[in-house]
Amino acid sequence: MKSLRVLGLFVFLIGLSTSCTGQADNSNEKSSVEKANEVAVYYFHNARRCTTCKAVEAESKKAVQELYGDEVAFKAYNLESEAGEEKAKEVGASGQSLLIVSRDEKINITNEGFMNARNNPEKLKKVIKEKTDPLI
Repeated sequence: MKSLRVLGLFVFLIGLSTSCTGQADNSNEKSSVEKANEVAVYYFHNARRCTTCKAVEAESKKAVQELYGDEVAFKAYNLESEAGEEKAKEVGASGQSLLIVSRDEKINITNEGFMNARNNPEKLKKVIKEKTDPLI
């Protein structure tokens, strides 16, 4: 019985330590978007979220709205929901990810998001603009 508790605690701690890692597919694989000419920024996250995870979503959404208004969509998906799982498969996200997707292009800016959302949101905004402008 004691070993089951220890094992359960161990599994729980491992889950906690990996819940906020920015593990994502770093390739520019081809994927589809809802409409052929649509450019969208997708943020995939887990249900349990840290302050940085929340900041990545908030700052990315804010930047996309300020830069592009309705021209570029921003959508956040919980990877633990059915809709989130389906969308992640569709665009090729393999974990927590911040992706810019257009037609058959996918640009992964997860690392930039996690490095800058809390301490340098203007840099994140600049990266989003730099990567999105050529797709429009």
